[in-house]
Amino acid sequence: MALSDEELDRYARHIVLPQVGGAGQLKLTAARIAIAGAGGIGAGAIPSLTGAGIGHITLIDDDRVELSNLQRQPLYTSDQVGQRKVDLAARFIGKRNPHVECRTVADRIEADNVDAILSGHDLIIDGTDNFATRLTVSDAAVRLGIPLLSAAAQQFQGQVGLFRGQPCYRCFVGDAFDADDCDSCAELGVLGALTGIVGNFAALIAIRAIVGIAPDPAGTLHLFDGLSLTWKSMKLPRDPGCRTCGEGHEART
Repeated sequence: MALSDEELDRYARHIVLPQVGGAGQLKLTAARIAIAGAGGIGAGAIPSLTGAGIGHITLIDDDRVELSNLQRQPLYTSDQVGQRKVDLAARFIGKRNPHVECRTVADRIEADNVDAILSGHDLIIDGTDNFATRLTVSDAAVRLGIPLLSAAAQQFQGQVGLFRGQPCYRCFVGDAFDADDCDSCAELGVLGALTGIVGNFAALIAIRAIVGIAPDPAGTLHLFDGLSLTWKSMKLPRDPGCRTCGEGHEART
C-alpha cells in the first residue's frame, strides 16, 4: 500500500516528523479504531484522529444531541438538536477527510453485543459516561486482546489511561462500579473546555500507540487538574485477584 499524491500533501506535516515518517503514516491509514461515546471526549478525539488519517473509525453511541451538550461537544450545532450524534459525527468525518472510512453503531453497548461491535479493531477509545459501560468495554477489550484507551472528564478533573492486558481498567476501579447508577457530569458538572483537552490528549496517545512511538504509556494513568493547570502521571498496579485479567481469569470466563 502506498500513499497517493493527495495524501502525501495532506499528511506532509506528519511525514516530515522522523518519529512518524511515511511508514508511520501508513500505519495510521491502515488502523481501525473504535470510539465508544460521541459526546465530550469523542468530540475532542474525533477531529484529531480524522485529521491524522486513521483508516477506519467505528463510532458507537445511541444518544441524540441535546441543547446541554453544546457547551462541551463542538462537533454539533444548535440546529442539530434532536439528531443522532453518530450520524452527525460521521458526516463531519466524511467532510474533513474522505480517506477515512466510518462505520456507525447507534446502539448502547451491552454485554450481549460488545464483542461483536469491538472485534476487529486495533484500538478502542472509551469516552462513555458511566462505569457500567466502561467495565463492559474493558472486559471485552481483555477478552479480544485489544488495547483500551480510557478517557474521562468531570468537573475540573481529567484522566486518560492506556490499558494493554495487565493491568486492565477493572484493576484500576474494581468491581464496585458495575451498577449503572454512579454520578455523571450531568449531576456533578464539567468545564466544557476540559473535555476537549482530554479528548485531544487521548487522540495523541492513540496516534503514538498506532505508530509505535516509544515509550509505551500502557499501565500509566495521566491526570489533569483544570484548577491548578497541572498534569501528573501514576503507574497502575496489576490486581492479581482481578476477575477480568487476574490469576485464573481464563478459568472463570
